[in-house]
Amino acid sequence: MTTHLFRWGLAGLALLLASGLHARTPNPIAGERIFNAAGGCGCHTAENGKPLSGGRPLKTPFGIYFSTNITPDPDTGIGGWSDADLLRAMREGIAPDGSHYFPVFPYTAFSKMTAEDVLHLKDYLFTLPAVQQSNRPHDVWFPFNLRFSAWGWKLVNFHPEPLLADVTRSKQWTRGRYLAEAVAHCGECHTPRNGMGALKADWHYAGSREGPEGEVAPNITPDAETGIGQWSKDDLTYLLETGMLPDGDFIGGLMSEAVEYYGQLPPEDRDAIAEYVLSLPPVQNHVRDPDDLNE
Repeated sequence: MTTHLFRWGLAGLALLLASGLHARTPNPIAGERIFNAAGGCGCHTAENGKPLSGGRPLKTPFGIYFSTNITPDPDTGIGGWSDADLLRAMREGIAPDGSHYFPVFPYTAFSKMTAEDVLHLKDYLFTLPAVQQSNRPHDVWFPFNLRFSAWGWKLVNFHPEPLLADVTRSKQWTRGRYLAEAVAHCGECHTPRNGMGALKADWHYAGSREGPEGEVAPNITPDAETGIGQWSKDDLTYLLETGMLPDGDFIGGLMSEAVEYYGQLPPEDRDAIAEYVLSLPPVQNHVRDPDDLNE
């Protein structure tokens, strides 16, 4: 009898230790750093709306999508989501109910994030005020309003791959690539898209006239004529901190909102992003403000 109890005791201890290996300690401080690197998730805050409660119009050639509520409200936000729910949403583009998100939600970039960072972001979001606000239906043309179309789009255009290590590059460059490509999802605005709405790989960061709100996202490749090839690293890091351009003007639009959060990053993160962006191949692309096209 004593032997059986001892064995059961060992088995119970083993199960307890095993379950502890899968437990995690919430880290909202690390999550806030990810949140800031993601530009404060600004697309989820509408003009004059409560932070992160959704409803911001995101204009596309297929119609207008409205961002979702990502506050920790259990009924209309993500308060009832598990860790697995957020990981699937961010890295696979799949909602908790199994439906597919439209690619206006940049899971194509977030799929490159580590699971640890995604979950830390969740830790931080769950410390913020919950807002009860139902998501607004999208105003999108048929068949792009159907979730099935999102599934079909993913079959053709979504092939997630990890960011492989490059032993020829510095740790700072590697950190910058991760922040720019995955967390800050810079390419989602600064890369033009094809007729299906997928990013054009050959025009990476070369600028787009179809930003998330119909605004122009400039060429940020180091092309000397049409990009930022004449900028120094200090010019770019200072812009990420303050929003000031090298000529003394200030950026506007969604980027100006993002800079409010980039400015709260540790200086080494802004330096890393600048090092990575300025290392990209230059691409000549004359992207101008729509108002300039009439001149």
